[in-house]
Amino acid sequence: MSTPRDLFFVTLDVPGTHPVEQGDLSLALAGAELVDLLSAGSVSLDGERILPGLVPTTDDRLLDQAGAALVREAPYETVEDWLWRRGRGLASTYVDVLEATGQVAGRRHRWMPRGSDRPVPVDSPARRAAADRWADREPVLAGLAAALGIPAEADDEAEEAAEPDDEAALTVLAAVHDAVQELEAVRQRRRIEDAAFDNIWRAP
Repeated sequence: MSTPRDLFFVTLDVPGTHPVEQGDLSLALAGAELVDLLSAGSVSLDGERILPGLVPTTDDRLLDQAGAALVREAPYETVEDWLWRRGRGLASTYVDVLEATGQVAGRRHRWMPRGSDRPVPVDSPARRAAADRWADREPVLAGLAAALGIPAEADDEAEEAAEPDDEAALTVLAAVHDAVQELEAVRQRRRIEDAAFDNIWRAP
C-alpha cells in the first residue's frame, strides 16, 4: 500500500470541488508519505515533532527517499515544517516516477510540467488498488483527499468516511489541511495585490 500513490490516482480519477493545485497536492503527498512512514514504524510523533527511527528500505523508491530525508538531530522537525520542505515540487516528482514506471501516460494535468496536457492513468493493479481503497472510504486517504477538495461523499451503499483511530495520523491530516489553507490564503493575497497593482496602472 502506498498512500501517496493512491492519493495521486484519486486526484486523477475522482472529481473534486475545484481543480487540484500543484502546491496543494505536493503538501498532501508529503503528508501521505509521513503517514506511511508512521505505519511502517520508521518514525513516531512527539506532539508535532517527528522522531526518526530506522531508515526504511522498501520497494517504494520515493518512500525510501522520504525516510532518508528526515531530520535526525534534535530538536527534530515539526510536521508542518516537513510538509513545506519535503513537499516542495513533490507532485512533479511523482508524475515523473509514475510515468517512468508506466502507470500514467498520454496527456498531462494543466498544472504539471512540460506542457499543459493531462496525464491519463493506465489501468494497472496499483490504480485498481487505489480505487478499492477509495471505495472503502479509508479514513486517511479520504482525509487527505478532502484537503484537496475531493470529498468522500456518502451514497446509498456507503457510510460517510470516518476519522482515523490513530492520533498521529490525525495530527498529520490536521497539518495538511492547515498547510493547504495557508497556501490558498497566500494565493488570495497575491491575487488581491496583483489586482490592486493593475488598477493603479489603469487609473487615469
